[in-house]
Amino acid sequence: MNNTELINRINELKNKRNAIILAHNYQNVEVQDIADITGDSLELSRKASQTKADVIVFCGVSFMAETAAILSPEKKVLLPDTNAGCPLANMINAEDVIALRKKYPNAPVVSYVNTSAAVKAETDIACTSANAIKVVGSLKGKEIIFIPDKYLGTYVQSKTPDKKLILWEGYCPTHLKILPEHILELKNKYPDAKVIVHPECRTEVANLADAALSTSGMIKYAKESNAKTFIVGTEIGLLHKLKKENPEKTFLPASNLAVCPNMKLITLEKILWSLEEMKPEVLIPKDIREKALNSVNRMIEIVA
Repeated sequence: MNNTELINRINELKNKRNAIILAHNYQNVEVQDIADITGDSLELSRKASQTKADVIVFCGVSFMAETAAILSPEKKVLLPDTNAGCPLANMINAEDVIALRKKYPNAPVVSYVNTSAAVKAETDIACTSANAIKVVGSLKGKEIIFIPDKYLGTYVQSKTPDKKLILWEGYCPTHLKILPEHILELKNKYPDAKVIVHPECRTEVANLADAALSTSGMIKYAKESNAKTFIVGTEIGLLHKLKKENPEKTFLPASNLAVCPNMKLITLEKILWSLEEMKPEVLIPKDIREKALNSVNRMIEIVA
């Protein structure tokens, strides 16, 4: 079956199942192009929860599909490849959070959305890379536990000097492949280029950027900027959307090594199989879902 046949069959089944296809900005190009909505993980889950779809096909990684299930318990959420995990999210578990709470009993826990539902259930409030500074700034008290990304945490700490962030030693292996010398080499070749990087990047990389932004923040920045050339420090999948929305501008990957293998696991064939079989379904125990929802809703109340 060629791509055209696959796409036609997917669209037929999507209509039959009353399904919606979500694709994260790091997905394969053909997956992004077939999706009803593309975007950041939380943005996708929130938009999907507002639709009348009965089924969500989440083309991303496991914690993202879990977030969709947290926000849309009445919908069936499918993750076309259950091996699509997140190394960063896997660097902390619920027991780790409980231990941190015991060690720092007066410090609220902020969990990056890149965590499992079980971890979110043990935290006070969630955050995204786009709103982490606002979330941390909204909390009373000086000491705050911030999990699991130490680089995002370090960036947030630099923007909230009145707080003392207790950081976990987590990191995104894909963003760590982007090195300062990659940025400097490209800046030497393209001196007028704007540098935009994800705050999951190394601190030395973020310090070289014109702006450290979430993927949706990068899209907005590129659209509004008068610059014609951009050096983009994040997973290379984002360049497809940037180029699509700004065809007159040039986007250069900070490093061609910044490829998340987990994000590339989902294919058109797997989406079709998922819709045919209506699996693998993402299921979260009710007690965990409700506790995790509290931390997500608390964030939404602050940043809405």
